[in-house]
Amino acid sequence: MSRADLFVVCKNPECGAEVSPYVTECPYCGTRLQKRAPKLDRALQPARRARRMPTPSLGRLRPDEIPGIRADSGPYATAAIILGTCGVWVAARGGYINNPVNLLARGPLGAANPWWRLLSAPFTYVATSGTSQVGSGAYQFVTLLLVAIFGWLLERRHGALAVLGVFALGAVGGELVSALVWTGRSWGGANGGALALLCAWAVPDLLARRAGHDYGGDLLGVGVAAVAMLALPLVRPEASPVAGGVGVLVGYLAGAGLARRQGH
Repeated sequence: MSRADLFVVCKNPECGAEVSPYVTECPYCGTRLQKRAPKLDRALQPARRARRMPTPSLGRLRPDEIPGIRADSGPYATAAIILGTCGVWVAARGGYINNPVNLLARGPLGAANPWWRLLSAPFTYVATSGTSQVGSGAYQFVTLLLVAIFGWLLERRHGALAVLGVFALGAVGGELVSALVWTGRSWGGANGGALALLCAWAVPDLLARRAGHDYGGDLLGVGVAAVAMLALPLVRPEASPVAGGVGVLVGYLAGAGLARRQGH
């Protein structure tokens, strides 16, 4: 394309500027150059799109959502664990359970100590003192506090199934191993489940820190909480130290597996 095709010279002798051939007036001096601008060649016009792309849509919004952003799902699994524990406590206090000690796990397992107690023991916080039963309010409060914190954090990362699986393996598995290796004692509470949730959430951050990557957890606070939970068997006879160790092991393995799944 020649220079003449690209520009025209303003007719005003005092201006003489080179302007586009598609304007009707000189933009510098205002001199009328032509009555109307010529049409653009079809080859120079932008190509029309063959079809219109569909507009992305997230569907109908749920409450507390804004367009383009989905709200985090609620900690349903964590809430179910806490509500189940509170339900057993209310039933025991209200006299709907005649002897809550019968819900604790005890070895050796058999006809006198059925297997289903492994499922009820993590939700039962009671101990015997002589012939009377003693509630474990402090043990229950500390355990449920850790379940609420780390269960919620883990559920935000990996969903409800991960929380239920980790808690079940830590709590029920801890009661099972305690009943097998330490017979003649009654075990209850979910110290193993709480430690499993804590470790499953903390291990990915520990691995990221070791690799020199950014991590978002307060590992010092996590360590203090873990030590406090591991020390509970020193003051509460129904809290099994074996269950606590099983919970730490389950949490470490689960956390390492979840971290590998995320590519850490």
